[in-house]
Amino acid sequence: MASDLLHAGLGLALLLLAGDSLVKGAVNLSLRLGVPALIVSLTIVAFGTSAPELLISIKAVLDDSPGIAMGNVVGSNIANVLMVLGIPALMTGIRTDECDTRRTYALMIGATLIFLFVCLIGPITWIHGIALMLVLGFVLVDAFLSARRHRRDAAEAARCAAPDAAEDEVEGADPSLGWFKICMFLVLGLLGLPLGADLLVDASISIAREIGVSETVIGLTLVAVGTSLPELATTVMAALRRQADVAMGNVIGSNMFNLLAIIGMASFFGDIAVPPEMLRFDLWVMLGAALLLIPFVVWRVALGRAWGAVFFLLYAAYAGVLLL
Repeated sequence: MASDLLHAGLGLALLLLAGDSLVKGAVNLSLRLGVPALIVSLTIVAFGTSAPELLISIKAVLDDSPGIAMGNVVGSNIANVLMVLGIPALMTGIRTDECDTRRTYALMIGATLIFLFVCLIGPITWIHGIALMLVLGFVLVDAFLSARRHRRDAAEAARCAAPDAAEDEVEGADPSLGWFKICMFLVLGLLGLPLGADLLVDASISIAREIGVSETVIGLTLVAVGTSLPELATTVMAALRRQADVAMGNVIGSNMFNLLAIIGMASFFGDIAVPPEMLRFDLWVMLGAALLLIPFVVWRVALGRAWGAVFFLLYAAYAGVLLL
């Protein structure tokens, strides 16, 4: 037990350092490329922080543990909204009133509804996996086109306004940061996040099994929280740097990647049965958590400390229901 606790602590420390590195690299890359931080966080940051979920889900399918594979994704998406946004908001607040994530949020809701439908007609086979991957392809193409439109608009604005006007949108970035350092921050973040999560999750599973917890509950709680810690580390650092677009884009992008890519890819390694208890309860909690973001995305209500406390308490209540 002492060894597992040590590994968990090392994993957590690595996650925090890697999350900080990834945010630094992502926001400066967006500045250099003339791409909004939101678009970068929806791709590089979101995919990097979702790497632990992908590795664990594939391993769970190969080990014939569908409870961990499904619980990992569903639990992570619940934790991403209620815990990953709740804790940073409770600490410093997230200025969701200063960023526009309506389009990407609509795509996330669409991905959530498609995933729910696939689960209801389950088990999830490779055919469903291909369908989910095609939807992901549409999301990526949409992000690419949005980035290209933004670069064209920024270039046009630069010809009609002050040359440095476009730099204001990536607050706190360092325009003088060289390409080598940007790439170093990104690589260290993308390598450190899955390694830290692997240490933490392995230790958490070992501890949980010692006290006799079911596979599905392990997937929905300890594994889900463990694999959501990269998102939490990244979002905390983004909130501290007042990068609301990175914080929201990271969560929205990670949730879409979890639903579409992780389960889509994992289904190629074997059919994934959906546990009955998940169909009755957890999938609907995931949908409810996603819909809870409507005021903060559509009406741009600031996600302040009070709302952060509400989000965190809702997650604590959900975890309590599972564990009791």
